[in-house]
Amino acid sequence: MSTKVAVVTGSNKGIGLAIVQALCKQFQGEVYLTARDVGRGQAAVESLASEGMKANFHQLDINDLNSIKTAATYFTEKYGGVDILVNNAGIAFKVADTAPFGEQAEVTLKTNYFATKDMLTHFLPLIKAGGRVVNVSSFVSVRALNQCSPALQARFRSKDITEEELSGLMQRFIDGAQNGGHKKDGWPDTAYGISKTGLTTLSMILARKLSKERPNDGILLNACCPGWVRTDMAGPKAPKSPEEGAVTPVYLALLPTGATEPHGKFVSDKEVQTW
Repeated sequence: MSTKVAVVTGSNKGIGLAIVQALCKQFQGEVYLTARDVGRGQAAVESLASEGMKANFHQLDINDLNSIKTAATYFTEKYGGVDILVNNAGIAFKVADTAPFGEQAEVTLKTNYFATKDMLTHFLPLIKAGGRVVNVSSFVSVRALNQCSPALQARFRSKDITEEELSGLMQRFIDGAQNGGHKKDGWPDTAYGISKTGLTTLSMILARKLSKERPNDGILLNACCPGWVRTDMAGPKAPKSPEEGAVTPVYLALLPTGATEPHGKFVSDKEVQTW
């Protein structure tokens, strides 16, 4: 029996670290904590070890294509692929940040949408039969979607939207945010929200693609909302602890063998949500 392996992006702190902790306790296989910064990543692994949990570390910066490719090669050569992939890495500007909206849009979508898409492009082919892919999105993806124009909403909800069309829409939002025309073009004032609308929609596109191209492999791919969680990103007033935020991503990562649902869905508090 080949060794099973789970990979969690952006997992040296916050929700990502809590997901790693839960997988260390519940997953029968090797768990990889990944981070951009080697020092911080290794410190997090050592901290887990002091609590009796064994995680491995691999450097991974999703904004660096070479870093993604290096990691993909490593997991292919060492394990023949990946059983669980949790795309948790993401960023958000603070409400009080004074950076221009166009800059916030470009930077936020570059990580939360385009870099995560790069991860999926290079790692989806490595997902083994029976594998699980979890994209950590947010409830604000639904809120942002509902604030878009009816025409945009129809495209994001359509069953025939392609990756290419979606990426074009994401770029259109960035361009509009930079030239001040995004509202006239039907977009709301939330870069983070639109980045997660893009990620949730991408999850649905890729799930349909998996069902079509690998129908017998039993891979389940979903997007989820961890909830409003106390992290560096979301602040100290959030109601959920990182451990509580990890519950739904871990539930999706550990869906039992033979399960067929959920797949291509947006899940919050372990329940499929309306998109």
